[in-house]
Amino acid sequence: MELYTLLRQFADSWMLLLLFTFFVGIVIWVFRPGASKEYKDTANIPFRHVDAPAPLRGDDAPAPQQDKPATSKEARP
Repeated sequence: MELYTLLRQFADSWMLLLLFTFFVGIVIWVFRPGASKEYKDTANIPFRHVDAPAPLRGDDAPAPQQDKPATSKEARP
């Protein structure tokens, strides 16, 4: 039996079964009961440190307030 034929038969049988089992395992992992909290937390990452909008500039702008020095987001409590 040639090497190509042997590898082809292996890929058609056992490797197909292995990859299908891997796929089913990933699907079960994604839809497991405790995963929704983790996914909601990950989905809200962009909204964790929402800064206030920039103050208006122009005639209808309120009186300017004292500017405060910027702090890094890592230093915020």
